[in-house]
Amino acid sequence: MNDFIRQLADITGPGFVSSEPEERYLYSMDQGTMSPAEPDAVVMPGSTEEVRKIMLLANKYKVPVVPMGGGLVLSGLTRALHGGIILDMKRMNRILQINPKSRYAVVEGGASEGMLQAYLKKHHPELKHSMPDAPPIATLAGNICIHGSGHLSVLGGFHSDMLTGMEIVLPTGDIMRTGSCSVSPEWFARAPLPDLSGLFIGWSGTTGVVTKLGIRLFPSYSHNDMLIFVCEDADLMPDVISRLTGTQVAEDMTPWMTPKPEWARGFLHINISYGAHSKKELTFKRNLLQASVKKYSDQKIAGFLPLPPTEKSRFLKIPSPDLVKFADIRKGGGFEYVGAIMAIEHFAEAYRAGLQIARMYNVSYSMGARIIGAGHAMIFFYAYAFNRADPEDIKRAQHALEATNTAALEIGGIPWKSELPAQKQIINKMDQNTFNLMNQIRSVLDPNHIMNPGNWEK
Repeated sequence: MNDFIRQLADITGPGFVSSEPEERYLYSMDQGTMSPAEPDAVVMPGSTEEVRKIMLLANKYKVPVVPMGGGLVLSGLTRALHGGIILDMKRMNRILQINPKSRYAVVEGGASEGMLQAYLKKHHPELKHSMPDAPPIATLAGNICIHGSGHLSVLGGFHSDMLTGMEIVLPTGDIMRTGSCSVSPEWFARAPLPDLSGLFIGWSGTTGVVTKLGIRLFPSYSHNDMLIFVCEDADLMPDVISRLTGTQVAEDMTPWMTPKPEWARGFLHINISYGAHSKKELTFKRNLLQASVKKYSDQKIAGFLPLPPTEKSRFLKIPSPDLVKFADIRKGGGFEYVGAIMAIEHFAEAYRAGLQIARMYNVSYSMGARIIGAGHAMIFFYAYAFNRADPEDIKRAQHALEATNTAALEIGGIPWKSELPAQKQIINKMDQNTFNLMNQIRSVLDPNHIMNPGNWEK
């Protein structure tokens, strides 16, 4: 390893390679419940060519490589389970291109959500991208590669649906592109070519290193507003969601259920965000949304929550600060959640399962969902905060997470950005031929089995 690390330093410069114990410790974990796994070293490449050379060197020495973006995945996917190196992409953070007419951006693999948001506000205020409710340091590539979601998910779907193309360094050191950029100098779409981007989305860094990507941009409205719909009956939620999304005017729709503050306990809320180019258009959209669920308002079994402008501004912040505040509720630096992707008709089952698990394991919890597309699916999340300095608190959170993953799979959902135990639960339910094909693909792309080994394995 000493010889290997010296050669890494020759590639990136000595200031961007470290095998010091304090840095190995910092890179051994994230904020979730998974136990630490230290790398032998950390390296921060500054270009695609440096990534290529690192991968060639890792193949020569058969050293495991774990790609990392913002380090905020929470479920331990960037731990060095078999040692080796963490490939930290944060230096490769440039915004390479904005196409204002075809509305897409091209960025490097370490560019963060906050960087693109700030760049668009300064240089292209007429455009925006879909921001997740994560700290702004979360990377665009990382969020897309885990099928993330954001504040434009009703409008545009999963963040992986907004991907227009990729540049990837394969485990063998070969550089390839997917989408239109593999044929044209432009990054406008993945169609009509064979869609090879799927080989790198959802694979937890086991098939390659994303060094560039194209993503869709959307109009940034001059007028923005939101509504909160409230009901007490979880069985109503699938129909309510279907009616609201059927208007095709919302940009984002996020149900949420929490025991605190006290006034929210027992109620199911849906935050509905929308925008317009004029006040007249904004009023028209608001009327459409209100009319879609008039049936329930007229029966006085549900309705819209009146919000003063000062309170409404908090809900319009992008990204939302509320999840980050809840993450530190136990004051111990521990937070993880299961985001199970499932059909919206399972909302009531998912909600009741979450309440039962929270009571069973006595954990601090919050529940919610993000609606994807016109109600095509939802990411239903169960969030658990814990005190990292309290082993018993960690165990409670781990047991709650395992029970939640089990419940999600029984309902018919699939745990999102799953930690190692959840991956094994998914594999056990997966069609065997699907799993066999996954293994065949990995063996072709990564013949020396160096890419994030330990993930998506039995």
